[in-house]
Amino acid sequence: MDRRNLYAGDLQIDYFSESYSHFEEDFQRYSNMSVPLTFLTDDILRTMALCHTNYFKLNQENAKDRRNHYFIFKIKQRKEMKNIRIFKYSHHSLNKEEN
Repeated sequence: MDRRNLYAGDLQIDYFSESYSHFEEDFQRYSNMSVPLTFLTDDILRTMALCHTNYFKLNQENAKDRRNHYFIFKIKQRKEMKNIRIFKYSHHSLNKEEN
C-alpha cells in the first residue's frame, strides 16, 4: 500500500462508540499537545495503515509525563468491503504491544 492508493474513506473509526470515548479520554490524560484529537485522527489512522501497525505512539516530547505512550487498536475488515479497515481502540500501554 502506498499513499496514492490510500483514501480517507478506506480507514474508519467510529467517533460515537464507547471505544473512541475511551481513546479520547486516554489521549487527553497523557497528551500535552494543544491540537485537539479530532484534528489528528485521520493522520493517526493513515500512519498506522502505511506502517502496517495496530498502534501509534505518543512520543515523550508530547506527553505530560515525558514518557512514550502507545495506543493500541484492533483492526477489522468486513468481508463484503475488503478495502475498508475499521479501527477500534483497545487500550493504552507504556510498552509497545502489537496484539
